[in-house]
Amino acid sequence: MSRRKIIAGNWKMNETPSEARALVKELIPLVKNDDVDVVFCVPAIDIIPVKEETKGTNIHVGAENLYFEESGAYTGEISPAMLVDAGVEYVIIGHSERRTYFAETDETVNKKILKAFEHGLTPIVCVGESLDQRKQNIYIEWIRMQVKKAFVNVSRENAANSVIAYEPIWAIGTGETASSDQAEEVCKAIRTVIGEIYDEETASKIRIQYGGSVKPGNAKELFMKPDIDGGLVGGASLKADFGGIVNY
Repeated sequence: MSRRKIIAGNWKMNETPSEARALVKELIPLVKNDDVDVVFCVPAIDIIPVKEETKGTNIHVGAENLYFEESGAYTGEISPAMLVDAGVEYVIIGHSERRTYFAETDETVNKKILKAFEHGLTPIVCVGESLDQRKQNIYIEWIRMQVKKAFVNVSRENAANSVIAYEPIWAIGTGETASSDQAEEVCKAIRTVIGEIYDEETASKIRIQYGGSVKPGNAKELFMKPDIDGGLVGGASLKADFGGIVNY
């Protein structure tokens, strides 16, 4: 089936609120594309100014994280209700930087996915392998395990409406990019395991992104692969290059 492409920018820990407003104003005319879902996933402090600046445009706003409790004594965390009230539609969950630097596990990733769906947020679920895991040729089984653990107790309907981002850890911010064939191999494997967990219809609906040094020069080749439905873009989403990716 034909799946609508989704291209999301992950700003990471960049841009003050005033810088965010200026960046959005620069990017709005560059990312116009009615055939693609465009998402800016921004730091929590930038959500409201970015939401204000993108009003009336084709741009959706996403968060970079959430906590799996409704409220309470969790200093420094942000709840799904807070995100929804601020106008957020998408949320990145389980990015390799969260797993590496903040000790997120497959179990906490699963809790966050379930909580996101409770509040009508669309999770962008990140999976990916290290360079060692690729060299040891265990990357497919590793990613299959990540997907299976992430989707425990997720309903078929919710799974079909979620987004999975395949991000090889060795290609994030390194300038290295998986070849289009390497990316397609893993994205196809992800679709296969979703079909095993649920059914072929669900597998055909779920959108799978590639992330890892995506740029205008390689976007078209990547996004034309049958199982790659767009990209989760890091550094290039913070500059005019993002327009070239969205309009690949």
